[in-house]
Amino acid sequence: MKKTKKFDANLIKYDRKGLVPAVIQDYKSKEVLMLAYMNKESLKRTLRLKKTVFWSRSRRQYWVKGATSGNFQFVKQVRYDCDMDALLISVRQSGVACHTGNRSCFYRLIK
Repeated sequence: MKKTKKFDANLIKYDRKGLVPAVIQDYKSKEVLMLAYMNKESLKRTLRLKKTVFWSRSRRQYWVKGATSGNFQFVKQVRYDCDMDALLISVRQSGVACHTGNRSCFYRLIK
C-alpha cells in the first residue's frame, strides 16, 4: 500500500455534482457499514476532524455522522481507488451505522 505524504483533495475525480461515493468499513471486521457521499469540503473536514463528515444530497448540508445519534465514526484510514473516483474509509464505529438501528446499512439480503 502506497501512502500519500500530503494529500490533495483536488486529485479526486468528483462527479458532475461535485460528489464522490464513500464506502464506510469497520476497520477490524472489514464489514461494510454504509455508503454516503462526500464533496471536496466534506473530505477535507473528515481528514481534519478524524470523524466522517458527509454531504447530504437531500438536505443539501454537511453532517457529521453521529452528531445527533452519538454513533460517531472515528476515521482510521482513508483510501481512494485506482480511478480516483471512489473512497474507502475504515472507521471505528461507535454504536450502529444505520439510521434504522442496524449495525450496517447492508442488512437486507436479495438472495
